[in-house]
Amino acid sequence: MNKYLSLGVFLVAVVGIGMFIGIATPPGDWYAGLAKPSFNPPNWLFAPVWTILYILIAIVGWRTWRREPAGIDMKLWFVQMALNFAWSPVFFAAHAPAAAIIIIALLLWTIGIFIARTLKSDPPSAWMFLPYFAWVSFATLLNAAILRLN
Repeated sequence: MNKYLSLGVFLVAVVGIGMFIGIATPPGDWYAGLAKPSFNPPNWLFAPVWTILYILIAIVGWRTWRREPAGIDMKLWFVQMALNFAWSPVFFAAHAPAAAIIIIALLLWTIGIFIARTLKSDPPSAWMFLPYFAWVSFATLLNAAILRLN
């Protein structure tokens, strides 16, 4: 497959599924009624941040697939993607912040392992995952605070 066509497939899949999940599981009235910590960002911030992160995640997935399509790093990339896509339905649709904290903690751990593994084999991918790690760290703290407050 042409390398740019495969990049397009990764971008469409990751950004498209991410946007679909965001539209299908909006925060809604349940989330609006929850007590939130003082550091809770405004709702409008999430869509642009996740769009940028999903683009980076797709590029990293593509780079990993081109480097080792059946390797451990690619498997880790798919695991983090599954955990990422599972979080919103569990938190927003199932109204289960306790279950969501488990998912997001596993997601953060998986991202960290991916970064550590790719730091030597593909430094640009490791660096592109750092903003994702930072945002998921913040989201984990936010999930935990919402769980504690409610």
